[in-house]
Amino acid sequence: MTERLSTACCIAGGGPAGMMLGLLLARAGIEVIVLEKHRDFLRDFRGDTVHPSTLTLFHELGLLDKFLALPHEKVRRLTGFVGEDEIALADFSRLHVPAPFIALVPQWDLLSFLAEQAGRYPGFRLIMRAEATGLLRENDRIAGLTATTPGGPLDVRARLTVACDGRSSVLRGKAGLEVENLGAPLDVFWFSLPRLPTDAGDITGRFFPGAIFVQISRGEYWQCAFAIEKGAAGAVRAEGLPGFRARVALAAPFLSDRVDTLADWEQVKLLTVRVDRLRRWRRDGFLCIGDAAHAMSPVGGIGINLAVQDAVAAANLLWKPLVEGRLAEADLARVEARRLWPTRVTQFVQVQAQNRIIAPTLRAGATGAGRPFTAPWIVRNLQRIPFLRDAPAGFVGLGVRPEHIHSPERV
Repeated sequence: MTERLSTACCIAGGGPAGMMLGLLLARAGIEVIVLEKHRDFLRDFRGDTVHPSTLTLFHELGLLDKFLALPHEKVRRLTGFVGEDEIALADFSRLHVPAPFIALVPQWDLLSFLAEQAGRYPGFRLIMRAEATGLLRENDRIAGLTATTPGGPLDVRARLTVACDGRSSVLRGKAGLEVENLGAPLDVFWFSLPRLPTDAGDITGRFFPGAIFVQISRGEYWQCAFAIEKGAAGAVRAEGLPGFRARVALAAPFLSDRVDTLADWEQVKLLTVRVDRLRRWRRDGFLCIGDAAHAMSPVGGIGINLAVQDAVAAANLLWKPLVEGRLAEADLARVEARRLWPTRVTQFVQVQAQNRIIAPTLRAGATGAGRPFTAPWIVRNLQRIPFLRDAPAGFVGLGVRPEHIHSPERV
């Protein structure tokens, strides 16, 4: 038998965009139901970087100290190695914000924190193990969604349905929204290696002919990303695990004494990189935000924070129409217009970095043997040229058109 619920806003997906939007709307006195298809938030191989833009939002909500009470590490500078050259990529300590650093916090802790804060408001309800499968319609308007739960089918009728169900969104497909693919020349192997107390650094990128390696500190271990050319995963696996371990040791020699902990390919997850965006983000009664509206490149690690910015803009523009019962498609169009420009600019920069830096680096394994491998002049001199010095920190740390909390707290 189908269970039926009704609410002002139903959000499909309990990721950063969905949980932040749920918190802000519940805080504004609006009934919200968030559906999350998993039983908990404990899923690995996600981004763990909470950037200054998101930390500023927590400050505006009066939650920054509570959030930073969670176990975390602070990253004030990003560095990289191109061949043998160490490059200063971004210095967040120069940003004029309440928290001028990246906080490394496992995403399950971030989502649990948002759920806890949203749960303080009586209008908020989080339903776990509820997977959105389709949309409800009334005439030409989307009036809610259908879902499956362990207890059986679930229908949720809502004045507003928001798809936050990720880059493979089911709901945007059901709504007939068209995706524009911008291309990506890379895929990424994700895995973990032990971190010793003597290891230096928090986030470091290493560029060498044929691959790009990024290490992110998670306290007792390194979360590692090994980028390869798009579609090359099969060839890398065909070399065998010893060959892959040798690649990792070449990329990060200080980890060579630990690569043997990779004992099985099950420890190495392949993430297929996509960069795309919807040509249109909404229908009457329906809106996509976050990865459901735009899949971002891993360049800069800003996908989570861009999704959170979408949620803030949506809450700022939609809370009043929802409270007053006059939500129209024109209100959803304003959210799309507000966030489409920063999405386009961010993806343009990411695609340029992919095509001009990442793709040549990945191809250099076959073509660059014996040649000096150095960073482009502009990258080597980022910190020496005044008008360029702060640009990377601003782009990565704050993003394009950072949002601020304008939705009220209405208890």
